[in-house]
Amino acid sequence: MVKNAKLLASVDLGSNSFRLIVGRVEESAAGSQIYPVDALREPVRLAAGLSRDKFLDRPAQLRGWEALKRFGERLRDFHPDHVRAVATNALRVAKNASDFLGEAERALGFPIEVIAGREEARLIYAGAAHSVPTIPGKRLVVDIGGGSTEFIIGRHYDPLIMESLYIGCVSHSQTFFPSGNVDEYTMRQAELAARREIQIISSEYRKAGWDQAIGSSGTARALAELVEANNFNDAGVTHGITRGGLEKLKRALIKAENVNRAKLIALKADRIPVLPGGLAIMIAVFDELDIEYADTTDGALRLGVLYDLLGRSHHEDMRSITVEGFSKRYGADNAQSRRIADLATAFYDQISDSNEEIRAESRMFLEWAAALHEIGLSISHSAYHKHSAYIASNADMPGFSRTDQARLAALVLGHAGKLGKLSQTHVVEWRLLFCLRLAVLLCRRRADLMLPTITVSEAGKQFDIRLPKSWVDENPLTDYSLLREAAEWEKIGYGYRVIYTD
Repeated sequence: MVKNAKLLASVDLGSNSFRLIVGRVEESAAGSQIYPVDALREPVRLAAGLSRDKFLDRPAQLRGWEALKRFGERLRDFHPDHVRAVATNALRVAKNASDFLGEAERALGFPIEVIAGREEARLIYAGAAHSVPTIPGKRLVVDIGGGSTEFIIGRHYDPLIMESLYIGCVSHSQTFFPSGNVDEYTMRQAELAARREIQIISSEYRKAGWDQAIGSSGTARALAELVEANNFNDAGVTHGITRGGLEKLKRALIKAENVNRAKLIALKADRIPVLPGGLAIMIAVFDELDIEYADTTDGALRLGVLYDLLGRSHHEDMRSITVEGFSKRYGADNAQSRRIADLATAFYDQISDSNEEIRAESRMFLEWAAALHEIGLSISHSAYHKHSAYIASNADMPGFSRTDQARLAALVLGHAGKLGKLSQTHVVEWRLLFCLRLAVLLCRRRADLMLPTITVSEAGKQFDIRLPKSWVDENPLTDYSLLREAAEWEKIGYGYRVIYTD
């Protein structure tokens, strides 16, 4: 029954925040994809209401019930089979959890499951894996929550090692920074306390190894936003979290002496009480697991719950499913996109990288760029490539990282018009763009034509195109367009020769 649902919803009763996400299920030949269509977040800080003897106080319970009443209104018309609500560490450890849950279920209108730490880790990995690009190797996902931190090593969509430790941004902040005061000694003690917990698993995790580290959900995203917005990351790193970025953020808090006095760009009010504890844990994670850089994603427990609710696992590249959905949504001419993709990848194969993984990934980006290059026509024919690039750059594209979207948007933006518009802020792969632009030029008639044998080559910043003179003589518009294209490349310092063969 759930398989055919159009809308699914998950509710995450976290130790710091309660979150609701509503997702639309879209079916395609490549598989099913969930697109978030609505989301709510309430900074309940449930763990802050836990007493020393693990009883949840009345104010925290009231905050939770009020938040769930609002969620319940949003979910009022949902079938029970299409909603899943899960509770995490604060309600795992609260001795009076059952008292809270009875009223909580009445407020929400749906049953609430208190899930174990390992199950939370499994669902977190499912959410993270469905929201970032697939990689050939293994990835480490770390999710610092309000009362616990989950560590998962997995491959593709399958978690391999899962652990949940009782350290979280709320509990750690309360223990070490109850008044918000931050100094060198206290921060060091907070880091060491977190490292002692992580040491329990560090040997096993280091032995297993990983190829990519990812911080998921609220704390990781908040830290990433802070180090990015305040230019704390290491030189050349614009996204994600670096070890140096965390150190500079720590120095800024120590200098302010109290987190409430910290003058930091992008510091949100509801994050202030839990920032020092979350930062100390993340530093400990980097130090104990010897991490230098971590990507981040918003996809975590609540998204994993949606995919679990859907009752299936994906083994395709999520980005391909996303691109297919966008192509359909924006009414792209699939036949034309296919012509351009086939021709562009054929050109790329003549000049491609020797590295097999790079070659395969680049071919996919060419295919995706071909599929999306005209989606801007749904907005306006005038400067449609700019509209296409804006969508590719700013839309919610499940499976694509921000870096991936920037890479794709640059190809889409550059497939037509002047090359000078691609500034230094764009991630431009000129070799791929050469192949894409040439394919677009040769497919201008939007028909299945018998093209002659065309060979391309690259040497440094020089592109050469060889094609029969007899064919060129019969296609003067193409000849004219190629000469204009050559002039455009020369403006940005690239050679572009059109060589006619007998």
